[in-house]
Amino acid sequence: MTAAEQAAAADRGNGAEVPPARLWNRDFLLLWQGQFVSQLGTQAFAIAMVFWIKRQTDSATLLGLATLASTLPAALLGPLGGTFADRHSRRAILVAGDLVRGLASLALGALLLTAPDRPRLILAALFAAACVMGIADAVFRPAIQAAIPDLVPPARVASANSLNRMALDVSTFFGQGIGGVLFRLLGAAPLFLADGLSYLFAGASEWFVRLPPPAPRQRESWRRAVAGLRRDLAEGLRHVWGRKGLRWLLFLSPLDNFFVVAIVVLLPFYVEDVLRVVPDWYGYLAAAFGAGSVVGSLLAGTVRLAGPTRSRVYLGFGFGFALAAGGLGLARSPWVALGLVFAAAVMNGFNLIQVLSAMQLTTPGRLRGRVFGLFETLALSMVPLAAGTTGVVADLLDRDVAAIYRGCGACLGVVALVLAALPEVRAFLADGERA
Repeated sequence: MTAAEQAAAADRGNGAEVPPARLWNRDFLLLWQGQFVSQLGTQAFAIAMVFWIKRQTDSATLLGLATLASTLPAALLGPLGGTFADRHSRRAILVAGDLVRGLASLALGALLLTAPDRPRLILAALFAAACVMGIADAVFRPAIQAAIPDLVPPARVASANSLNRMALDVSTFFGQGIGGVLFRLLGAAPLFLADGLSYLFAGASEWFVRLPPPAPRQRESWRRAVAGLRRDLAEGLRHVWGRKGLRWLLFLSPLDNFFVVAIVVLLPFYVEDVLRVVPDWYGYLAAAFGAGSVVGSLLAGTVRLAGPTRSRVYLGFGFGFALAAGGLGLARSPWVALGLVFAAAVMNGFNLIQVLSAMQLTTPGRLRGRVFGLFETLALSMVPLAAGTTGVVADLLDRDVAAIYRGCGACLGVVALVLAALPEVRAFLADGERA
């Protein structure tokens, strides 16, 4: 019996509900369709935000700070959000998270329509909306990752992660593929409004998802509640710390996020100043990343790799991702850049599904929220740092985006080399070993 099967059996032995026998069941379909639609809106919001800020301020610093505002709350509150997701109804968390984010985006769109000549007020509102969405993400993300294994058979968790990732990637392909064109034709306000409506649809869909209820808890004083929260946080940390391969992946992989975010933050400048093409190409590059991620997710969900082969493929794709990212700094043709982005996304999508599935299958259900809350914090911790410093560095270097991209590729290669050199990481990737 594999480590994943042992964890699933332990959950069932502790009274956890037996997952459905089919992958495409009613509850997973409701969750999946909500995620797909809301992610379409998210892509529209992202394009509207970056190009509105660039057109109004022409500041790479403000562009980076806007990304920081949307990611810093989730990075700081991830462990608390994960603990909350283990203690309370995950379905209610999903519905509330989408409702809050939807109302924030609708309010921002309404402000742009009613006060288009007040850019300072709009900029402040945009930062506030991004911050509110980040706070909601701190609870929403661990909850949805913890919920997936409860909705599908244990043997199909990788396929479920692949399909859930495809909801993001396909929406990226369509949403950002046409988002640049829609921004040029319609402006930012309709895109913000579309994002808000998509979140409301997702919340309505998730309302009907059936998930196991949280373990019953007695009413506690606030002192006991705080003490219990601290105990739950410590338990999740001990679980991760006691599994060396998982621990190294969680603490080293976030370094990738720093350099990837640096690339993303500067992408509008890369499109217009390095490739010297119209803003539509921002959407095309984002769409290429979405299409590549779809291919990578499909490979991860359909091609079954085991043992050292899985480890070698994962680590090889890590090196390939670094080469493709650094290659963007050498590319001057938008078509070459498109190919590099697609290749990088294939490898990144495959590796992400492998890590998520291993984490879900080797973590008891009662701890998943905490483990994924820690994962979100570690993954996002580099995002605000990168977003807050990349724009400043770019301005100091006279917007030499190509050189920055080459440096990011080299640093990603170093991270891949360190991961490949650790035997605990290779063992975890090979057989899901938890010890």
